[in-house]
Amino acid sequence: MNALEVARRDRRGALQRLDDLLRIPSVSAVPEHAPDVRRAADWVAERLRAAGVTDARVDETPGHPVVYGAWHVSPDRPTVLVYGHYDVQPADPVELWTTPPFEPTERDGRLYARGSSDDKGQMLMHLEAAAAYRDADGEPPVNLVYVIEGEEEVGSPSLAGWLEAHADELRADVAVISDTAMPAKGQPSLIYGLRGLAYMEVCLRGPNRDLHSGQFGGAVLNPANALCAMVARLHDEDGRVAIPGFYDRVRTLGADERSELAKVPFDEAGFRGAAGAAGDWGEAGYSVVERLGARPTLDVNGIWSGWTGAGAKTVLPSEASAKISMRLVPDQDPDEIGALFEAHMKRLAPQGSVVEVRALHGGKPALVDRSIPAMQAAAIAYRDTFGREPVYTREGGTIPVVAMLDDVLGLQTVLMGFGLPDDNLHAPNEKLDLDNYNLGIETVIRFLAALAEGDRQPGQERRT
Repeated sequence: MNALEVARRDRRGALQRLDDLLRIPSVSAVPEHAPDVRRAADWVAERLRAAGVTDARVDETPGHPVVYGAWHVSPDRPTVLVYGHYDVQPADPVELWTTPPFEPTERDGRLYARGSSDDKGQMLMHLEAAAAYRDADGEPPVNLVYVIEGEEEVGSPSLAGWLEAHADELRADVAVISDTAMPAKGQPSLIYGLRGLAYMEVCLRGPNRDLHSGQFGGAVLNPANALCAMVARLHDEDGRVAIPGFYDRVRTLGADERSELAKVPFDEAGFRGAAGAAGDWGEAGYSVVERLGARPTLDVNGIWSGWTGAGAKTVLPSEASAKISMRLVPDQDPDEIGALFEAHMKRLAPQGSVVEVRALHGGKPALVDRSIPAMQAAAIAYRDTFGREPVYTREGGTIPVVAMLDDVLGLQTVLMGFGLPDDNLHAPNEKLDLDNYNLGIETVIRFLAALAEGDRQPGQERRT
């Protein structure tokens, strides 16, 4: 019996193990859940050992633990570093869940629970694949190193230091992460680009206190009016970001890449319907798919000032604030973009005001070479499992660990996602398609086999 057959026979067991992990409310952002986060780390380490990874442990960090595992088969075989995370987002608002968020529930071929898709279900696929190889062959066809962290949902503050401290144990040829989505059920995709992030907060101050708008309005600068005018000048009429120097490092999209992105199945009407939007908006000259993953953006995430309670209060506010995020593409640097943003806001600030800008969060963009052997192995695995070639696309979100693995360990990362666009990540009723869970395990098994073979190209049949 080979590893695929083992995995197929053990589908109920694999689902039961996922249920067990999902019942642990490992919410990393809430201090009261710290014992649950630790319990999830211990669970993952024990599952690694049960899957055959004898060198597995839980490492302390200044925050939540990192689970490490290693299964070294032979120095002559490739080594794959598997990254995932066992922490989850808070379940709030709990009242909007159809069933309890930490009681996994099957409905219509889907498993509903917080963390089912992001990222416990997708991470566990890799552990189940290793267990299938153990039962079938005694060992996997490649060397495996596991890094499963508990702080991804709070920005991975401890991970870079841990990677640097353990770099000798983390030597590998490539990394693989399953924490993304396919564009549609049955259509696999390989994400080769991720946007970075520069998240800023700006505060504009005027008078030294809130003022009566009847006594002072029209004669004293209103920071709320002024900040809105400043924000309105952050885009031009073509939807381009109007910060000087913002596009200086943006790579041009070549004709070949634009042709590849055009192959991504995308339902624009469905996209607008899901967003509740009447029409498209964005940078002129680019498709929606290109705008969503291959072009940089600037968005106001929140803006506040003055009286926002019930009823009327005629104040002229003393200050106004906004949170603004900029999604970045190669080769934009979040620190440089943050500095350009701050300089531009200070230029736009009217006389008589004081502007303060703070950087809240950042992450580098990432771009993976589509020609590396591991990407070819992933394409083979997807095709053999789903019966169709994957499309190549870029992801609009940010996964900071991808750039971190490159910076600290010199590793390129293959993003093998098995989620779906409607999985409700970070929202009530998060779910995982159970077909994708089972097929994801099989894809990982095939990926490791194809990477071990190393000489087969997409389109060729797998050797038996």
